[in-house]
Amino acid sequence: MQIESFIQRLNADFFTGVPDSQLKPLCDFLYHTYGMDSKHHVIAANEGNAAAIAAGYYLSTGKTPVVYLQNSGLGNLVNPLASLLNEKVYGIPCLFVVGWRGEPGVHDEPQHIFQGEITLGQLDLLGIPAFILEKDTSENQLHGALRDFCSLFAQGRQAAIVVRKGALTYDCKPAYGNPFPMTREMAIRHILQAAEEDVVVSTTGKASRELFETREGWKQRHSRDFLTVGSMGHSSSIALGIALQRPERRIWCLDGDGAALMHLGAMAIIGECKPANLIHVVLNNQAHESVGGMPTAAGQIDLRGIAQACGYPFALSAASPEELTARLNQAKITRQLCFLEVTCALGARSDLGRPTTTPQENKRALMKYLGVHP
Repeated sequence: MQIESFIQRLNADFFTGVPDSQLKPLCDFLYHTYGMDSKHHVIAANEGNAAAIAAGYYLSTGKTPVVYLQNSGLGNLVNPLASLLNEKVYGIPCLFVVGWRGEPGVHDEPQHIFQGEITLGQLDLLGIPAFILEKDTSENQLHGALRDFCSLFAQGRQAAIVVRKGALTYDCKPAYGNPFPMTREMAIRHILQAAEEDVVVSTTGKASRELFETREGWKQRHSRDFLTVGSMGHSSSIALGIALQRPERRIWCLDGDGAALMHLGAMAIIGECKPANLIHVVLNNQAHESVGGMPTAAGQIDLRGIAQACGYPFALSAASPEELTARLNQAKITRQLCFLEVTCALGARSDLGRPTTTPQENKRALMKYLGVHP
């Protein structure tokens, strides 16, 4: 279905959510139509944040908002959905548009498999009727489902449209970008050279893929890397957990700006714990690149200042390879908790591959490298 027809049938004038590659036609349309006009469209930090923004929209207009998300974001959504929107609490109507990653029978990455299996069951458990949008869904079928949903919205309930792969199309391709010259892959290479034999925890998405491919190209083992293939926003907490228990080892976290923003509170906990062996790097390209390129709020805020306010003793930044090399040397000699923001260009190699090891193999290799035998 063409996205213009889909939007017309929704008859909504406010959208908020977290970008998803399966919903790229929707995300591209919203950015092309509204840009960063927050009166009609807000790119949220996480799905729970989006639900709360949607609640505020309803309270101030009486209209039903639309929240878009990847099905992996249902976990972030559960609390405000069950304790804020639900008809037994405030009864705030909302339409969710959910990208169905890991749909049974459709090949996908390992982090999406279980989530895909339980997506419809999760929605059912939460009392949210769902309509599945397919490639051949007609406008009349969608209109009928939305007509049925209207009676639910009138009762203060919620409903969902679950979007299968390829069900939405959009001909326009908005141009996402930033002015930074250094690619993320180049930055990762510099960081790995500085890290030497240290443990590296990388965030979900293309950063982990580039880390894996760099090791492959250098013919290095992967045993000292933990690739956080799912759990967006939690790589820094994983790194913290390792750093606290293994103070004799230096731990590097390769985070992304969208991931860091998704669970920004993690930085406050890291700053409170102050592990002297942790270097927290945020690769900031100001975009949700792994799911399409929509901008994050990281272009409008001071991440270094946030780190300092959270208690990081050192907060540095780099925007060029030369600057990055100098800052990496500084980070290593401080021997205290350090935050490093690296501004990166948007984009990745067209032939960028994916890890050839499974998450279980990755886990076992890292634990063996740390001398742990489960």
